[in-house]
Amino acid sequence: MTHFSSILALPLDEMPAELTTELARSGLDAATLHRDVAQALAEDLPGPDVTSWPTIPSDQVEIADFIARGDGTVAGLAVAEFVVRFVLGNDVVVTRSSQDGARIRRGDVLLSVEGPTGLLLTAERTALNYLCHLSGVATATATWVDALTGTGTKVRDTRKTIPHLRTLDKYAVRCGGGVNHRENLSDQALIKDNHVLAAGGVVQAYHLVRAAYPDIAVQVEVTQLSQLAELLEIGAESVLLDNMSDQEMTEAVKMAGGRCLLEASGGLTIDRACQVAATGVDFIAVGALTHSARVLDIAMDLRPKPV
Repeated sequence: MTHFSSILALPLDEMPAELTTELARSGLDAATLHRDVAQALAEDLPGPDVTSWPTIPSDQVEIADFIARGDGTVAGLAVAEFVVRFVLGNDVVVTRSSQDGARIRRGDVLLSVEGPTGLLLTAERTALNYLCHLSGVATATATWVDALTGTGTKVRDTRKTIPHLRTLDKYAVRCGGGVNHRENLSDQALIKDNHVLAAGGVVQAYHLVRAAYPDIAVQVEVTQLSQLAELLEIGAESVLLDNMSDQEMTEAVKMAGGRCLLEASGGLTIDRACQVAATGVDFIAVGALTHSARVLDIAMDLRPKPV
C-alpha cells in the first residue's frame, strides 16, 4: 500500500492552473500524469523515507537546482515540477531557467525549487527519472533532426516506447524537433507484413481496412517495389519501405512521383541519415528515438549556503 503519510500528495485540483494548462498545451493529460506520478512515487515510498525525514528537520528550507551534466535538448520540465509539487505542495518557489525543446549545455541550471529540504530529497529521484529520460529522447531526436537539416526528410518515431510512457515519449520527440507517427492501434492503420500475409496480399489487406474504417489514415508496409506498384494503382496514400536499399528507395520515390508519402524503415542509423534522405523519402522511422535513447545526465544539487 502506498505510504504518503509524510508527504502532501497534492490533489490534482490543487495543482496550479497554469501548470495543468501548460501540460494540456503540450498534449499531456494532467489527470493521467497525476496517476502515473503517484505510482512512480509508490516505488520509492512503500514506507517512510528513512534517510531524509529523520536526518533533516521538517522546517529546514533550501534551494535545489536541477543542473545539466551534459549537452543536449531538454524535455520534461513541467513534469519535473509536477512531481515536486505533488510531494511538497504549492508552498514552494519554482523557477525555470530553461524551456522544453531548448538546446542546453553542461552546467546549465534548468529548474530551481525552494522548499523543505527533506521533501526535496524525497522527490528528487522521481523528478529526475522523468526529466533525464525525456531529455534523452529529445536529445536523440535532435541529433537526427540536425543530421537531416536541409534535406526535406523528417525523422518520425514509432510505438516502440516504454510502457505507460508513450504520451510523454512522443512529447519528448516533438521537443527534439521530430514528427510523431501514430499514437496507438486505433488512430491510424499500419498494415505490416504479417497483416499482408494473413490477408493474402497488400491490396487485399488495404481494401479490407479501408472498407472497415473508411475515414482512417492507412499506411502499408512493403518489402518489394512490385508491392508499391500495386498500391500506387489503387491510390494508397502512405507506404512504409521496409529494409530497402538506397537504390530501391530511390526507385520507389521515382515510381511514386509524389502520389503518396514514403517512409524509410528498418534498422536505420544516424551515420546513414543523409544517404537515406538523399533517396527523396518523406520520413525516416527510428524506433531507437524512444526504445534506446540514453538518458541526458541531469542532477539535483542543493545550493551552497552563503558563508
